[in-house]
This record gives sequence, C-alpha cells and structure tokens, in this order.
Amino acid sequence: MSQRTRIKICGLTREEDVAAAVQAGADAIGFVFYPKSPRFVTPARAAELVRSLPPFVSSVGLFVNASLEELRQVLMQVPLSLLQFHGDETPAQCAELAAATVRPFVRAARIGASTTPADLLEYERAYRSASPFFCGLLLDTLVEQYGGSGKVFDWSLIPKELAPRAVLSGGLSVLNATEAVAGVRPYAVDISSGVEAAKGIKDAAKINAFIDAVRLADAVPLPASN
Repeated sequence: MSQRTRIKICGLTREEDVAAAVQAGADAIGFVFYPKSPRFVTPARAAELVRSLPPFVSSVGLFVNASLEELRQVLMQVPLSLLQFHGDETPAQCAELAAATVRPFVRAARIGASTTPADLLEYERAYRSASPFFCGLLLDTLVEQYGGSGKVFDWSLIPKELAPRAVLSGGLSVLNATEAVAGVRPYAVDISSGVEAAKGIKDAAKINAFIDAVRLADAVPLPASN
C-alpha cells in the first residue's frame, strides 16, 4: 500500500511563488517571521500572500524565540493555520504560546552528530506531554543559525516509529527527495532553499520537479508489516 506524503514549501515572499507552489500541489505554504532570515516577511506582507491561498492549503508561520506579544502581532494580521517553532523554545514555552494563541504547533528538532534515536523519541515525548496543541517534530539539521539549514543530516537516526508522524527537512532537493521519502517514509516534507533561484526567490520548475520526486517515492508500495 502506498501513501501520500504531505509537502510544505517554506520561505515564500512573492505572489508568483505562492501561486506556483499551490498549482504544483503543495499542501502547505510557510512564511518566515524571523527578522534575521533572508526569507523574512513582515506580517503585512504575509497577509497579502495568504489572501491568494485556496481552501485546504495550510498557512504556516516559522518563529524563532518569539515572545507572546510578537506572536499575537503576527496573528492579528495573518490567519496562520499552524505555528512552527525553530528557536530554543522549551516544552513549557511552546505550550504557553500555543494555548494563548489557540494554534497547533510543530517543533523543530535540530539533529547533530551526537543526536541519538532515543533523544528524538524523548524530545517528542516532552513536547507532546506538555501541550495538546503539539502536532509533531520537524527534523532539521543542526547548524549555527536558526531556521532552514540547507544541509542534510543522517536519516538513519530517525526512529522507524517516529518517521510516520514527523516532518522531514534539512537539505532536501530534487536530487535526493525520492531517496529521502522512500527511505524514511515521513508524514511530510518541508523544503525551502532546495527549490530556490535565490534566497527568498522560488523557482517554479524546481518546485514542480521536487513534488514530482516526492510523488515518485509515494508510488513505491510500503513493505508489508509482519
């Protein structure tokens, strides 16, 4: 039996890129509200971009160590479906932010050389037990800066029981998407730099090719369970 991997295109800044992602079949669109990112958009700009989204395409906001007031200022202007925390937010802080804004969230787990599969399972348990608004982990590569890394981590560190409810990110591209999805079998994938012509400027052809590569992996039947 095959599955359909959900796809999020992140770091959008232009109407034509939103249109390209939607037309290609993306399930979610991501906006970066971290001022130090080259893909940063203001709440006013994100509000303009969200207006063009059709029903059932989710709008996701990426935040890094944002205060509740900062979060509320964004949500007053932008009808985000989901929050994505990429900083040093603790389980308690994420729970507080999500409860105060009544929004579900995903938490980025930044995976480095010393990370173990047990670490990831414990990380997920901590956030899930802290908040009913927790949706799952986004698995990214540990680098110095926050937000998207554009670098691949060791996929073998992802526990098999975690993968079906996790979002795979970090260095995905047209060239490795089929291998990544077929090997990991995540619930969803999240890509930004891998479908860009320049930072913050997406390439419609790359978006289409990436989604085609994910669907190619989806067409491979899952191994039968014993």
